[in-house]
Amino acid sequence: MRGRTPTSAPATAGEIFRLVRDGVAGTRTEIGRETGLSRTAVAARVGRLLADGLVTEVIGAAATGGRPAARLEFNAAGGTVLALSIGVSRSKAAVCDLTGTVLAEDVIDLPAAVGPHRLIGDAVTVLEKLLLDAGTGDTGIRGIGLSIPGTVDAARGWSVGVPSLPGWERIPLPPMLTERFPAPVRVDNDVNVMALAEQAAHPDVDDLLMVKIGSGVGAGLVSGGALQRGAWGAAGEIGHIPVHDGPGIGCGCGNVDCLEVLASGRALVRDLAAGRPEGAVSTIADVVALVKQGDPDAVRLVRIAGRRLGEVLAAAVNLVNPALVAIGGDLVGAFDPLVAGVREAIYRRSMATATQSLRIEPGLLHGRSGVIGCAILVLDEVLSPASVDATLSS
Repeated sequence: MRGRTPTSAPATAGEIFRLVRDGVAGTRTEIGRETGLSRTAVAARVGRLLADGLVTEVIGAAATGGRPAARLEFNAAGGTVLALSIGVSRSKAAVCDLTGTVLAEDVIDLPAAVGPHRLIGDAVTVLEKLLLDAGTGDTGIRGIGLSIPGTVDAARGWSVGVPSLPGWERIPLPPMLTERFPAPVRVDNDVNVMALAEQAAHPDVDDLLMVKIGSGVGAGLVSGGALQRGAWGAAGEIGHIPVHDGPGIGCGCGNVDCLEVLASGRALVRDLAAGRPEGAVSTIADVVALVKQGDPDAVRLVRIAGRRLGEVLAAAVNLVNPALVAIGGDLVGAFDPLVAGVREAIYRRSMATATQSLRIEPGLLHGRSGVIGCAILVLDEVLSPASVDATLSS
């Protein structure tokens, strides 16, 4: 935005909003200096942003004792975004402000196996309640972020043949939400949005690998400060990389001994339930509880799962050289034996130059990375200069 030439197109209201949101300019004078616009043009564009609620004006005392200075600030309360993070075993919904801060949230205790129509139908009801709880109503919704496990066709807004989501393949999901909430919808992979959230929580880290280990296993990659989705949106599908010492268990993807069927939370439930009374271990929470109780079988199996995860991550560490590996998902509650196995394999298999300052840590957002990432996903779109201009002109 700096150094506009006389032949540049005049700055739009959306571009001025970006200057205010990024903290580059906070007064009309500063906006004029950055954009080259006249005072009248700046006033007209700022007036539209004020009317829409995207910015507010704060009158402060002038440093010289003269006329009070009016500063423009990004208005986080100038609307809301809805976030829906779909999981294999349960999902989470939230209402967030325009910074991605969670205002109200709730868990939807339904497995994805019930199908998209039933699950998203229930989610709509939960979101309606959350809007009431947040005291915002549904007139200021600016966008909806939705995440699902596995590969996503973001352009069409549907799942692409993911074994963990039977019945979801090629089902358009945005219309199920926009029928009730007419707002732009962005759809992405669940670990991709978690990576966006962790990136926001680590502003000093431009290269990170987000790993989710719950019912399944997946990864999201931020490289050079940008989320990497790959050519067809399948980047990060580490759960379907076979490990070398498996017993020959088939995976829904058609391969054998994939990381997901050997080291996921669901695999640990299967292995720990063997030989125990029926129902003694039926959820990942049961696995975590056993680890915290010091159950030797649980600790051993979680550490083995960590080694297998680390075996796969070691190749990723050598390939993309992240500064941080953040681990999230339901199994993070058993972090100590899990990360011990991960570190053991990574430091044994990766080059010293790639691990010299590598941090391997639990995610910072304590179960909220999914919904916060969904909010960031849609905010990046609806608060872009082009989207703001389109909204103001409609």
